[in-house]
Amino acid sequence: MTDISGKAAVVTGGGSGIGRGLAQELARQGASVAIADIILENARKVADSINTSGGKAVAIQCDVTDRDSIKAMKQAATAALGPIQLVFANAGATSFDPLMEMSDDDVDWILTVNLMGVMYTTRAFLPDMIAAGGGHICATASMAGLLPGWIPVHTPYSAAKAGIIGLMMNLQLEMREHGIFTTSYCPGGVATGMKQNNARYRPAKFGGAGEGEVHVGEINHEQTSLNFYTPEAIAPMVLSAVTNNRAFVFDHPEQRALFRQTYSDVVEACYDDADAWMREHGEPEANPTGAVLLQPAG
Repeated sequence: MTDISGKAAVVTGGGSGIGRGLAQELARQGASVAIADIILENARKVADSINTSGGKAVAIQCDVTDRDSIKAMKQAATAALGPIQLVFANAGATSFDPLMEMSDDDVDWILTVNLMGVMYTTRAFLPDMIAAGGGHICATASMAGLLPGWIPVHTPYSAAKAGIIGLMMNLQLEMREHGIFTTSYCPGGVATGMKQNNARYRPAKFGGAGEGEVHVGEINHEQTSLNFYTPEAIAPMVLSAVTNNRAFVFDHPEQRALFRQTYSDVVEACYDDADAWMREHGEPEANPTGAVLLQPAG
């Protein structure tokens, strides 16, 4: 079990959407919270709301695509709240542009904020967790990462979110001896306001902040029947999974069918192909030196 009450937490992207919901619920459950956001004004509004309600929160400006910014945020959070034992690596951005219509800056931004931002944040806070003998990292991935074939025209985003899942699952193996747990939160439909505000979060090195909504093409309109929950509604579900040290947390159980279509159908069929090949052609000859490939003499 991971206790929430009495712990110090950091939420990146905490000034809006899912991050705001998580920060508010962490405070409600007794954690002190550092609200980290690239837009400081948004972080301050969330922190002020928590403090007014009797909780403890601090607002910190942070660009998760910048290692130095994360290191400064970590220093400020620790100075204000003490050692951080709960990290919610939530900051992200989205895109529904066809891959070959995206600029290099577009692609780099989506990959960096969504995947490397989680990696940078994780690496910044892990040493203190290891020293303390415990902690929990919850990263906001996406059903688009778990099920990359679910929503089309989402290629860099899906790749980054799938990377988060791999990062969290493998890190759990590495951190087991230190009492540190990981969770991948895979939202399946949450009303975050990202569609309207996404461009405002873009750092200067990727072209700078802009205005206007994210363009979602006709090909994605098949998802319009999906129920979009509020961040406040799903936050207790996420924290329940963290408390119980779950590897994943989902918010749309009906998407189990999509999981089966992706893995039970597609992946199992590929295993069937491998079985059939070996039955017909035999098992490939094993390399006598294991993973080391020796070059033929001469």
